[in-house]
Amino acid sequence: MAQRIAIIDFETTGMSPAHGARAAEVGIVLIEGGRIVDRYQSLMNTGQRMPWSITQLTGITNAMLQDAPAADTVMREAAAFVGDAPMVAHNASFDSKFWADELQRLGVPPQQPFACTVLLSRRLYPDAPSHSLGRIVRHLQLPPADKAHRALADAEMTAHLLLRMQADLQQRWHIPDAHHALLQQLQVCQKKHLALLLQRLSQAQTQPQLPGL
Repeated sequence: MAQRIAIIDFETTGMSPAHGARAAEVGIVLIEGGRIVDRYQSLMNTGQRMPWSITQLTGITNAMLQDAPAADTVMREAAAFVGDAPMVAHNASFDSKFWADELQRLGVPPQQPFACTVLLSRRLYPDAPSHSLGRIVRHLQLPPADKAHRALADAEMTAHLLLRMQADLQQRWHIPDAHHALLQQLQVCQKKHLALLLQRLSQAQTQPQLPGL
């Protein structure tokens, strides 16, 4: 049975919850069986104002946030939407912190493991000129976003990137099932050991298992 994976992106009021920043918008895309199967998106009102510099980047205004649903409502919906699916983000060290912070404010422990398409991109496409989301998407000729720096658009671009990675792992490296735990292995592998790891993973998935004696 194909594994369902949730790809998430946040737009935020700053760089880190540790410095008081909060989420302002969340976009989540579910993939399963090599395709996008569902989407969730919402602005969220945390009571914080959006800095003008981020409004210029994202187009999200304070008026939009004032009219948005409360953050706790959005995060409960988002958590229910994700369920127990493992998660992926482009620069997961950023998005995972906001996911954990917003859930902890509800008293909900974050349990989902994260994989990072930035780390995976650096290993699988080392010759790419950049591993920023927009540039790696262009380099691989994947579908571009309608509105860059909006949560759902960036989550969809990341989903297409992950689907491409899974397809390349299957076609180029003969790994039929690029499941989430395997992606986590790849993203922390030293580049000099990557070819050997890919070979071992391929052999583990493609060689027939002998029945137990």
